[in-house]
Amino acid sequence: MIVEPRIKGFICTTAHPDGCRENVIRQIEFVKKNGIINGPKKVLIIGASTGYGLASRITAAFGCQADTIGIMYEREASGKRTASPGWYNTKAFEEEARKAGLYAYSINKDAFLRQTKEEAMDVIEKNLGKIDMIIYSLAAPRRTTEDGQVYESVLKPIGEKFSEKSWNLTTNVISEATIEPATQEEVDQTVKVMGGEDWQDWIRMLAERNLLSNGAVTIAYSYIGPELTYPVYYNGTIGMAKKHLQKTAQDLTTEFTSIGMKAYISVNKALVTQASSAIPIVPLYFALLYQVMKEKGIHEGCIEQTDRMFREKLFSGRVITDDENRIRLDDLEMRKDVQEETMRRWKMIHCNNLSELADLKGYWDDFYHMFGFGFSNVDYTKEVEI
Repeated sequence: MIVEPRIKGFICTTAHPDGCRENVIRQIEFVKKNGIINGPKKVLIIGASTGYGLASRITAAFGCQADTIGIMYEREASGKRTASPGWYNTKAFEEEARKAGLYAYSINKDAFLRQTKEEAMDVIEKNLGKIDMIIYSLAAPRRTTEDGQVYESVLKPIGEKFSEKSWNLTTNVISEATIEPATQEEVDQTVKVMGGEDWQDWIRMLAERNLLSNGAVTIAYSYIGPELTYPVYYNGTIGMAKKHLQKTAQDLTTEFTSIGMKAYISVNKALVTQASSAIPIVPLYFALLYQVMKEKGIHEGCIEQTDRMFREKLFSGRVITDDENRIRLDDLEMRKDVQEETMRRWKMIHCNNLSELADLKGYWDDFYHMFGFGFSNVDYTKEVEI
């Protein structure tokens, strides 16, 4: 069938298999061009099918020549409904990895469930022996625990409502948006879904099965952003979850001192994701930031960020962190000149100068690329097998 993008609000309900493959291949070529990294050889990626998780799997495999196991929860095609982009990404990655002689095994199940963890442990024990790097890149809207309880994450401020400029992606209009504050139950549920509890469960199960190499490294991804977005992000519900994630990193390093395992949080740059597109205020900041960083020649996407983390921050001889033991991949975003110019534009932005001050094309290019659309060398008029 011919697959076209179908946009509903801030999501695309279709994905293009050839476009997703092109997205994966471009990332692989970027990493290969930069050469081999003296890094891990047996890597588990939890949340491996899109965004930073996919970029991490690609960097580990094609940068470090690592064997990888990826955990994801993606939708297969059904009738005339395409598979999710993560499903196509994973298939493309597996094929390219095997062409390169690399072991690549994927488990398409809920990472929160114990049975998924046990299946992953069995595969590791049988085929890899021990793991020397675990990347936790799970971004989930909800979590079902073993007792059947369902927890849902929300992106809301805490304490009082928050109002700021917002860009309507559908109408291109800038207006004021207001987000009502979260209840305490919503805060607690967001921490349950997006905090460090499940990350800790994975590491402890690996340790119990004696599947962690001495000196293993584990990374979880986070975001801080500018003060502008603090009420809805860093000091909001998701921020509370990320602070729990940070505390978990400290606890894991302490708990597994005997095998020399280190746990880190990597604070990453603002990038377009399905989740970020849903947050009022955030897409406008991203579009302004993109324009400023591109003008300065320092813009990075997921693969550029992850490749730099492996090469410069983690495996260059010493781990480079801030005073809270966090890896800062947002160092370019938070540079003084970048933030000053972005905030200057924020104060003067309105509907008539939106396209002049913000990188609308770059924002939408990234959005469509997530779903396999918008690549110039892909023929979208051709029928494809979904």
